[in-house]
Amino acid sequence: MKTSYFEQREISCIERTNAIVETLPYYVSDFFVGVELRTSPLTRLNYAYDLRVFFSFLNKKVFRNKEIERISLSDLAQLDVSDFEYYLSYLSHYEINGKKERCTETGKARKLSTVRAFYKYFFNKNLLPANTPMKVSMPKIHEKEIIRLDSNEKIDEIGNMLYTVETGAGLTKRQKDFHESTKLRDTAIITLFLGTGIRISELVGLNCGDIDLRTNSFVATRKGGNRVVLYFNQKVAGALNDYLITRKNDKDDISEQPLFLSLQNNRISIRQVQELVKKYAKIVSPLKKITPHKLRSTFGTNLYRQTGDIYVVADCLGHKDVNTTKKHYAAITEDIRKNAGQNLEL
Repeated sequence: MKTSYFEQREISCIERTNAIVETLPYYVSDFFVGVELRTSPLTRLNYAYDLRVFFSFLNKKVFRNKEIERISLSDLAQLDVSDFEYYLSYLSHYEINGKKERCTETGKARKLSTVRAFYKYFFNKNLLPANTPMKVSMPKIHEKEIIRLDSNEKIDEIGNMLYTVETGAGLTKRQKDFHESTKLRDTAIITLFLGTGIRISELVGLNCGDIDLRTNSFVATRKGGNRVVLYFNQKVAGALNDYLITRKNDKDDISEQPLFLSLQNNRISIRQVQELVKKYAKIVSPLKKITPHKLRSTFGTNLYRQTGDIYVVADCLGHKDVNTTKKHYAAITEDIRKNAGQNLEL
């Protein structure tokens, strides 16, 4: 039986996780077995990346060139709060596998969370005397401005984006040479992002059979593997229909084939989608760093403006926590403040 895109991705995550765990102390594998039933393969892969950095830090800065494989649970029990504070400082600029890296506050918070979960597991097993990392304060994460495409009386960045994708206006000569072959695909991708708020991984994983133009709906695989039906408007339906016409072949059933293909006729990659969004966005809004996730934020903001219902927005975006969704309509709060201040009569 042919494996799906998401099954292949899970297998890849598991294989990469196992490869990293083999380079770490023997007891690390016990942790991954313990958390397997309540975490996704992608989450465990991120745990593995984070623990590799942590043990590299111990090797270089704490136990001074003691081989990573020989760092024991007794060694971990000796670490105090100052060691973990030193670790957070180390993450500002460090080297792993010969490559220089740096972490923002968000990255530091995630890596500290991983170490906390790691210590908690062995503390609950009575193999560590305390969960020392829990005593360390999380880095303060500064709120970032919500970046999205704007559409108002003065400027229509959404309309300009779609126009640029459809016509190729503003592209270089070299880019225009490829544009004729990809414009229907790219229009369908950008329109689907803006019209449904789909995640980039969900979009890349779509097959032709997931689209139903009779009901203007499609099946998306959410985080955790849940399959849900989402709906789109006529603008999205038209773009998808125009693109699918180029894919249809009376002799072949394309329902199990990837929906969006690269120029090499393989399933388009996440990296390729990121690059094509960047290419068009630089023309439309050069001062904004527009990514597929920013198009998702654009959808969330516009949907809230039209419905005024944050729970509807959360459901369409696939957020389990409505507080996550609030970030997508932070701009609405700003609009309300602005209107209130300007229209208040004294």
